[in-house]
Amino acid sequence: MTKILLFSLIFAAQLAAQPAFRDLFNGRDLTGWVNVNTDPDTWSVRDGKIICKGLPIGVMRSEQQYENFILHVEWMHLEPGGNSGIFIWSDANPNPKNRLPNGVEVQMLELDWVKLNTREGRDPPPIAYVHGELFGVGGVKTVPDNPRGTRSKSIENRCLPRGEWNTYTVVAVDGVVKLAVNGKFVNGISQSTQKKGYICLESEGAEIHFRNIKIMELPPGVTTQEQSAPLLP
Repeated sequence: MTKILLFSLIFAAQLAAQPAFRDLFNGRDLTGWVNVNTDPDTWSVRDGKIICKGLPIGVMRSEQQYENFILHVEWMHLEPGGNSGIFIWSDANPNPKNRLPNGVEVQMLELDWVKLNTREGRDPPPIAYVHGELFGVGGVKTVPDNPRGTRSKSIENRCLPRGEWNTYTVVAVDGVVKLAVNGKFVNGISQSTQKKGYICLESEGAEIHFRNIKIMELPPGVTTQEQSAPLLP
């Protein structure tokens, strides 16, 4: 074997070993996703998009679990005040009462949510609530970078309203999550008590579209069984 061929093979192997994005949604069907507790027609695919009609409340999960990764997802609400989100490091085992699983939630709310959910005689919720809040749910604990109680709020409002696409970049490594909204990092949490699990898309009462869902898996860390969601069949 010549030196040139040997170096070429080594270089090719090194490239193949580098982390790279791969599709979590193929743009044609829901291969790679499992409907957990919603209706058969809650999730559908049209024109390269996942269409979630929003009812009933529940989730669809990834087939496999993920630990350390970078997630790219684009989403668009269609209704004023629409509610949805993504759960990462989730057990994908919904609580019967609220029909949602545990994990770290990455919030996706339409901008009018604040206006439509202000109770009479009370101050409106902070606008940052809709711009990618991060928080542990279902018993998962986190430490917020920008506290709003136990939740972490974005430090800059970057989400676009219904009918326009938003891009989230979620960097999740060893219990730390950093969120970029439309090209800028604006939020984060750390010390998540669960740091390996499923990725879930949420149906929560309003139509929402998803597209270009990609993941780059990163090297694993030191994660104990207690810090990992149980594997599902």
